[in-house]
Amino acid sequence: MKFSKATNYALHTMLFLVAATPNKPVSVLELAERQEVSPTYLSKILTKLVKADMIESASGANGGYRLNRNWENISFLDIIHAIEGTASLFDCSLDHGPDCPIQQVVLSAEEKMEKHLSNQTMSELVRKIKIVM
Repeated sequence: MKFSKATNYALHTMLFLVAATPNKPVSVLELAERQEVSPTYLSKILTKLVKADMIESASGANGGYRLNRNWENISFLDIIHAIEGTASLFDCSLDHGPDCPIQQVVLSAEEKMEKHLSNQTMSELVRKIKIVM
């Protein structure tokens, strides 16, 4: 199982924004430089996070991105779903429907992973490590 690079950048971006000074926008350039990624590519990822209502953009000379939700409630799963969507990781190629024993095993594992990711918040991670913006 592998998440896209976009999800990797989204998770790190959200970590930086949670650690940043509240209500102080962080520029896409600064976020991109911290991750050594193109600002254009990161902008596409930020657009998905804006659409998911996790962050908001502020325009102008001191513009950038800042959190739009209570940072205590942003889980890893929220961010992953914003980038990857909510479709199942596995879809049985045979027409067994929900009775497919292979799909049942994989979906059970996926449910456990999603539960774990939904219980892991960015705020918990920021408390464990010290990030300076």
